[in-house]
Amino acid sequence: MKNSINIIIVALVIMSVLSCKKDSKRNYQYMPNMYEPIGYEPYGEYDVFGENGQEAKLPAEGSIPRGWMPYDYKNSNEGYQMAKDSLKNPIRYRKDNQEAGKALYDIYCAICHGDKGNGKGTLVKREKILGVPSYDDAGRAITEGSIYHVMYYGINTMGSYASQTSEHERWQIVQYVQKLKADLEGKTPRIDTDVAEAKLPEVHHDQEPTEKNHSNAH
Repeated sequence: MKNSINIIIVALVIMSVLSCKKDSKRNYQYMPNMYEPIGYEPYGEYDVFGENGQEAKLPAEGSIPRGWMPYDYKNSNEGYQMAKDSLKNPIRYRKDNQEAGKALYDIYCAICHGDKGNGKGTLVKREKILGVPSYDDAGRAITEGSIYHVMYYGINTMGSYASQTSEHERWQIVQYVQKLKADLEGKTPRIDTDVAEAKLPEVHHDQEPTEKNHSNAH
């Protein structure tokens, strides 16, 4: 009985102390090291760092993230057309690249564009997304460059895949899309036999393009 009374008294004291907290002013800190970290917080304000007082600094103007390769085509109708006309796949058209492209295509593209590239993916069949064109649509006349450009920036309801895939992987997807296009057109898919493989630098693919996707390119 005595223990029960002591427990009740202690509980009441704790509740009384905790109930004194007011959100409108500074309160007691029972464990200060849990409130005030020893290390500097990235966006904390500290006089020692001068200027804006923050530990986290902006990179120097003109610098690029480590392991990231700049993409020279703008996210605009003009940039899309330039990529469509002039941007070429730097890696060799081989079966292993097309197989790798198929694996990536199945992950990122097939759900909308369909296994055959005819624009009849699962989401289209369920009418979640409408108006996905077939790769052999003559009006669009897709090329290596236009496919890559759209994957990099996105277009209309399709988002960018620059953060999910590396440059090499995107070009592998381009190869597989080109194969699907050839199949739909009844043509023989391209396979290179005497072209040396281009070596792309190893890059991280955790960077997203800074421009929003354009909506008027076809």
